[in-house]
Amino acid sequence: MGRADEGGLMASRILRNAEDVDGFVRLLCAVKLPVTVTWVQGADRSHEQNALMWIWAGEVAAQLGDREAADVQAEWKLTIGIPILRADDPGFREKYDKTVRHLSYADKIVVMRDLDFPVTRLMRVRQMCRFLDQVERKCVEMGLTLTQPPDDLADYNRRYGRAA
Repeated sequence: MGRADEGGLMASRILRNAEDVDGFVRLLCAVKLPVTVTWVQGADRSHEQNALMWIWAGEVAAQLGDREAADVQAEWKLTIGIPILRADDPGFREKYDKTVRHLSYADKIVVMRDLDFPVTRLMRVRQMCRFLDQVERKCVEMGLTLTQPPDDLADYNRRYGRAA
């Protein structure tokens, strides 16, 4: 997984175990030098967390009956995800405030849904745990029923949802 920038290819990897580290070392040994390596502690949101979010968005849309899952997810991105990222990431806060904050609520929803403004995909595991906890709490308060995550994902969220 990589993206191009003006300096060439910028790649990222999540290293979860010794095998991942060994593979990364092999990759580094094969790249043309010079190369700059940076890292951040933690991991991006998990695929399981993302899948659960979309399951819940589909369930909420079906129960409400007046919107699609993408509408529900866009609302969650705006009302729950944006505050989490704005609080945790000054660079994100600056980008959001400059490009989206001044818009009306309806226009913000369009940006979240149709213009694919990145929110949850930028989240780290702990941020996504907080996001899912708040989504679940909001849905329960509204009287909505959500599929409970499998035990292994629930344990994962409990373990990684704790403050560092």
